[in-house]
Amino acid sequence: MEAMYTAILSIFLASIALLLIFKKKSKDSSHPPGSSGFPIIGETIDFATAAKSGNPEKFVFDRMTKYSSLVFKTHLFGAPAAVFCGAEGNKFIFTNENKLVQKWHSTSIKKIFPHYMQTSANERGSKLRKMLPIAVKADALRRHVGIMDLITRSHFINHWDNKEEIVVYPLAKDFTLWVACRLFLSMDDVTKISRFANSFDVIITGLYSVPINLPGTTLNKSINASNLIKEQLYSIIHERKIELAEGKVNSDQDVLSHMLSMVDENGKSEDEMNIADMILGMLIGGHDTATSACTSVVKYLAEYPEVYDAVYNEQMEIANSKEDGELLNWEDMQQMKYSWKVACEVMRLAPPASGGFREAKTDFNFKGFNIPKGWKLYWSIVSTHKNPDFFPNPDKFDPSRFDGTGPAPYTFIPFGAGPRMCPGNEYARLLILVFMHNLVKRFRWEKVIPDEKTVLNPLPVPVNGLPIKLYPHAR
Repeated sequence: MEAMYTAILSIFLASIALLLIFKKKSKDSSHPPGSSGFPIIGETIDFATAAKSGNPEKFVFDRMTKYSSLVFKTHLFGAPAAVFCGAEGNKFIFTNENKLVQKWHSTSIKKIFPHYMQTSANERGSKLRKMLPIAVKADALRRHVGIMDLITRSHFINHWDNKEEIVVYPLAKDFTLWVACRLFLSMDDVTKISRFANSFDVIITGLYSVPINLPGTTLNKSINASNLIKEQLYSIIHERKIELAEGKVNSDQDVLSHMLSMVDENGKSEDEMNIADMILGMLIGGHDTATSACTSVVKYLAEYPEVYDAVYNEQMEIANSKEDGELLNWEDMQQMKYSWKVACEVMRLAPPASGGFREAKTDFNFKGFNIPKGWKLYWSIVSTHKNPDFFPNPDKFDPSRFDGTGPAPYTFIPFGAGPRMCPGNEYARLLILVFMHNLVKRFRWEKVIPDEKTVLNPLPVPVNGLPIKLYPHAR
């Protein structure tokens, strides 16, 4: 009798277990198709390996083919994730910001920017949007074109002229950081800027590192480097507050002065530690993506001489219209139409970022698939930029793709789109065009390593820094 009861109980428990398993599978089947990879690490290694190889689209396109061209599930950086693909996926992410999705930062980023990350994503975004217009919106940037040109001329005179061979990437980093420091902080001291530059690479490497803060780890080195820069920023902030109080500078002089002059509805100004975190983040975003774009422009113009010729002719027409020593102005920027198409095609093939992360604020449905609250969401730039459905013959370099109205909405997204368009996109446009103008009117060039590989670290970087031979124009 006891054996019979035991058998019945076993059958009952087995039935319950099977029912639970069935329900779990049924629930999971409503999620996007895909794979969670290995326990804990998921598919992070595959994701990082594809980036390191310079072929981030492999991770995305392999899974789009295997699972779904719209959205697939994976497991990245210790969390379940959904990768949104194509124009529809991009549009959904960008138009549902702070509704169904919100900004998400890795644990490592939160440790590097601890004060700023204590506030909510909505509050951070609202603060930043209020603080940025003074320096990075088109109207405000009009008066900075000449300053950009002056800095660029000085950079080429000091680091390119009278050289037979240079390495582009490190020089582009110095240049873009100099411009960012000047426009954001009114900083001209080359020695101080050099101190910043020495720490930036270390910080960036740690942004998506393993979140272990022990001596010698990548994250620990990144935190220490960020603290060094923030100590310098605290000193600059203190000096600027005194200058503002004494009326020596105006609130619209640069981003820092604007930030320090702003108060909330209660008359309270922003905390200095938060301002230091925000300025550091802006310096990283304002110089590293531009460094990648400028370096890629040099690469592609070397590879396509007919494109170089067309850019050169456009830029020389502008240069020949200027008096000796006359700087570029806003109107000149509007004449660089073909040059900007070239820059856009460069950023299509070598976008400064391969995508971005968000987090599901609540459960929602996309294309019949359930996305649970808390899942990480990744929007993939390469899922459209290198997709033949949106850009026929996608590996071909063809600036004419941007003729007329250009690509379809939400397919070309180096700066995001919709409400989440990068607030610095106009700043980046001007910086890239001023760089192109000064570059082509001085030189032709050729790559020293014709087949040099580009990897993501986490931005596109030529493995050897892109060494080139310079051939100055006759003057």
